[in-house]
Amino acid sequence: MTDLLPPVVILDKPQLADNIGAVARVMANFGLDRLRLVSPRDGWPQDRAWAAASGADWVLEGVEVFDSVGAAIADLQLVFAATARPRELRTPVSTPRQAAGQLFTSAGAGERTGLLFGGERAGLETADIALAQGIVTIPIDPRHWSLNLAQAVAINAYEWRVTVADAPPDRFRRDEPPAANAALLGMYEHLEAELHAGGFFWPPEKTEHMVQNLRAMLARARFTEQEVATFRGVIHALAKGRGRVLAKLAEKGGG
Repeated sequence: MTDLLPPVVILDKPQLADNIGAVARVMANFGLDRLRLVSPRDGWPQDRAWAAASGADWVLEGVEVFDSVGAAIADLQLVFAATARPRELRTPVSTPRQAAGQLFTSAGAGERTGLLFGGERAGLETADIALAQGIVTIPIDPRHWSLNLAQAVAINAYEWRVTVADAPPDRFRRDEPPAANAALLGMYEHLEAELHAGGFFWPPEKTEHMVQNLRAMLARARFTEQEVATFRGVIHALAKGRGRVLAKLAEKGGG
């Protein structure tokens, strides 16, 4: 599996350079080398990260920085959001071992995958979790939930490494892969704009929650690029049809 592309690790709003370096260190331990940062608190690069990385310089030298989670996962097709907190979203929840199996299967089919981690204090926002295709939760002892960022990344990276090592040397079927998250986000925004125009989001104070649930629901479907195009065509046709109905009603009212 020399051509297997490992998951990207995305850190949302990391606060300490030492933690970024520690994450790079454990990524290198288990064969992950693509690290993305979303709005690091102290900017990037940071010298202390290199000191904490203990020689995993190639991971830090390849770091990419983004302004939002949506932008950071835009080119990926399967993303697991790491969180220990229960959420109101109906996003599938997996252990790191289960998630590693799904990531491995997707990567073997030529898909681009990722693991998304929240900041050290606040974790991930629900709106960002809703953009992922799944949640990964580490089954730690409920008597002590505290787990630092590098530990969380290490556990998931280890499960990936073991999954790759234990896999039989077979060939994967290369069916049409799921759409990248950039295409999905465009589809979400297209649908939400038309739903706004149609008065779907009511009452207004529940709009954010309704949007998050819609995105989580659609993310579970794993749309292909063709399916995204088809779905957007459906949205366009419905909106166009509504416009014609409204125009006819306006004509009758004017007459």
